[in-house]
Amino acid sequence: MAVNVPAFEENSVTTSATSANPVEVLIVGGGIGGLSAAFALAREGLRVRVLEQAPEFGEVGAGLQIAPNCTRILHDYGLLEEAKSLGVLPKSMVMRDAVDGSELTRLDLVDLERAYGFPYMVIHRSDLHRIFLHACRRVGVDLVTDARVSGYENTAPGARVLLADGRADEARIVIAADGLHSVARRLLVEDEPINSSYVAYRAAVPIEQVGRDVDLSEVSVHVGPRCHFVHYGLRGGEMLNQVAVFESPKALAGEEDWGTPDELDVAFAATCPEVRAGIPLMWRDRWWRMFDRDPIMTWVEGNIALLGDAAHPPLQYMAQGAIMAIEDGWVLAKHVAARRAEDGAIDWQGALAAYEAVRPEHCRRVLTTARAWGELWHLDGVARLQRNTLLRARDTYDYSFTEWIYGPTALTPEEEPPMFSPIPLDSVDVSDLIGRAEVSH
Repeated sequence: MAVNVPAFEENSVTTSATSANPVEVLIVGGGIGGLSAAFALAREGLRVRVLEQAPEFGEVGAGLQIAPNCTRILHDYGLLEEAKSLGVLPKSMVMRDAVDGSELTRLDLVDLERAYGFPYMVIHRSDLHRIFLHACRRVGVDLVTDARVSGYENTAPGARVLLADGRADEARIVIAADGLHSVARRLLVEDEPINSSYVAYRAAVPIEQVGRDVDLSEVSVHVGPRCHFVHYGLRGGEMLNQVAVFESPKALAGEEDWGTPDELDVAFAATCPEVRAGIPLMWRDRWWRMFDRDPIMTWVEGNIALLGDAAHPPLQYMAQGAIMAIEDGWVLAKHVAARRAEDGAIDWQGALAAYEAVRPEHCRRVLTTARAWGELWHLDGVARLQRNTLLRARDTYDYSFTEWIYGPTALTPEEEPPMFSPIPLDSVDVSDLIGRAEVSH
């Protein structure tokens, strides 16, 4: 089966002729997911090529939160110390109400590292990308730019990608790490990205330009009606990263031009002074509309496998998008290594089947939990009061809601830990709070 899309522009592969440089694994997409998978597989002695459609390898964005389930993998790769030198290890994560500024709950990230064995880290997205890019170069990954892939095909000996300039490239296995708008995903399902009607504004600015006191020892999250605001330090505290997310009335009304700066200002007008002080710093020339897709449980079609956002694009509320992509590559490489015979031959069908047996279910959990978490963050009215009451009752050192996500990445379905048990909002009686609010008004 083949899938194709029209080629809108001409591109050329800036490397030696692909046919003269055969590889075992061809990875489409040079983002964090594609490069981390390339590094993981090249470490196992495989010949790997990465095709990136842009003129050069790079990442657009700002900060990333890297939880212990990912710093554990960075340690296994020998890359954690380099990442720590470029990032920040915050001491706490604090959630506050965006309207009144009061603290709701916190994680002690120093104790979290003790509990899980690896730290919670924040790092600039471009710094983590660069770490993987340099790591790929060290292990001999063939890195190709200006290579726009327009189609995928299974072949008798492996798989082939079709390039927009009319050429093709082949390998034993093709991994599609081609993002939210994945072409390869169409081999498996005819679906489209789902618009959440939320949009994110970002800013990563030198700390001297912030103009207010900010505690860089914490990851701060303010949750409010139909909006939230996050900030934390980057690059050893030299920069402040901010993310402002809100529901767009224009999107809800079906307008094409939505998430615009005028909506940003209105969305945060009723928030507390700490949040409002950060809004003028947001980049206003670009914004990120938030889409995900429904989970799918089949990621492999013959010798073509999905990885990262191509398989499981999430809403960002769990801060696990890049982490899931890194986990995908780590898990696949472990199964490849376990299925290599003494003569070096790899049971690829077995490796891909083992990969598909464990990763889709884990990522389905993250995708659906991210949706629910986003809804919880953005509540208003009585539901907001109930949420706040529940969060305030949580013990700082209660990890029952993180055990399923921050522990070691599962290699088999049996290793996947059980999910947490949600606490219903309607189990909380806030009638006294409602009464006090009515009296104050």
